[in-house]
Amino acid sequence: MRRIGLVVNPVAGLGGRVGLGGTDGPDRPRVALALGARPSAGARAAAALGELAARAGQLAEHGCPARDGRGGGPDAAAHPASGRRAQEATASTASAPDGRPEASKGTAHVPAAARGRPPHAASGRRADATGDPAPNGFSGTRAAAAAEAPAGHPPDSGLLVVTAAGPLGADSVAAAGLAGRVVYTAEAGRDTSAADTAAAVRAVVAEGVDLLLFAGGDGTARDVLGALGDAPCPVLGVPTGVKMHSAVFAVGPRAAGEVAAAWLARRSTVRLRDAEVMDRDEDALSGGRVTSRLFGWLPVPDVPVRVQQRKTGSTATAPEAVGGIAADVAERVGDGLLVLGPGSTTRAVAAALGADVSLTGVDVLRLRPGHLPGIVARDAGEDALLSIGPAWIALSPIGGQGFLLGRGNQQISPRVLRAAGGRERLLVLCTEQKLAALGGRPLLLDTGDDALDAELSGHLPVITGRRHTSLYRLAG
Repeated sequence: MRRIGLVVNPVAGLGGRVGLGGTDGPDRPRVALALGARPSAGARAAAALGELAARAGQLAEHGCPARDGRGGGPDAAAHPASGRRAQEATASTASAPDGRPEASKGTAHVPAAARGRPPHAASGRRADATGDPAPNGFSGTRAAAAAEAPAGHPPDSGLLVVTAAGPLGADSVAAAGLAGRVVYTAEAGRDTSAADTAAAVRAVVAEGVDLLLFAGGDGTARDVLGALGDAPCPVLGVPTGVKMHSAVFAVGPRAAGEVAAAWLARRSTVRLRDAEVMDRDEDALSGGRVTSRLFGWLPVPDVPVRVQQRKTGSTATAPEAVGGIAADVAERVGDGLLVLGPGSTTRAVAAALGADVSLTGVDVLRLRPGHLPGIVARDAGEDALLSIGPAWIALSPIGGQGFLLGRGNQQISPRVLRAAGGRERLLVLCTEQKLAALGGRPLLLDTGDDALDAELSGHLPVITGRRHTSLYRLAG
């Protein structure tokens, strides 16, 4: 029987739709809940397992994998041990697009946590960093029986999900209708924390799983990296956070299930690659740049298109290109409202229009011909965006990854997009240089609404200058 590991960070992504960004720190989850945020990590993890369950028949046709310390994957022995930390980068041959080794670049800063401090000592991703509890409603003390072979699981799937109790994984296993076994339960009487994530990872991997799925964002990926150490286990992230700059995530929950199925089926084309664990560089952000720091690598099944790329740092944009895009946007919007997504490109466009907007938030401008833009809302959440009335929505894809929706701009939710008019009111802004760097890969959609992703998919004009567009493909 094949064993899949699952660990869920139940507060991952809470701050997205309410405009808080991530849930780093002891108070943000509580603030997000007070603002009306709804947990989604468990449901997205269940969607990944559901896709895996739907493909379970093909797994039953293959024999159980041999155990070689890497889950028995093809050529597994040729890959280095999992969980390499960033200080090992000097021995790595991985290079950035400019040819320099990753660790030599300014974005590959080596934090104290990667120089021998205990796991989570510097991550600060969830409430345990200060000893405070996570918000009520995320306790991991639910009965372990919730995940024990729930009724309706596929009897011939040949799958067992090894997980932690309650919202740390068992709830998602039960929702997907798969057989599960709980190997970790959080201490009773308190809410779960990043320390529970680490303990759950170690307990699950000790069971000899063929693949560890974790649901979270970049902070959770750092926690998994710290917990694994040199434990030989392939890993794949189910994207449930806000920004997710790391290359360890599938492009969506169902894609995660698809990749997991491909790995377990031992298809000859599926190999492991060392994928970067990244997180936003707060020092660069204070200087007006959105870039990431490298914390290490995790071994991930290499399935092109279904596993995302890492985010690349923002580069200087030619003023004439930005000015042309801004002029085109102004002509299209006329006298109306413009919702600007986060990012260096949209911020530069706003500056060319005469407005100073945030770099990582979603802002709303009022445009009128012959006048400077007015700021209607800063760092707006989903509710604020729904209240403004008809508006155009301007977005720019994430460099390197190509995500247009579902990474760092969850405030622009399916409800907001539909209220605005869908693809007819969507403006995609991108310089020709940034578009060319994608190498023909499509712009990606992960709104959490499969029907909307399908509606938005297809070719859409990308504004690359004044009255210059490039027809480019969007894909859910």
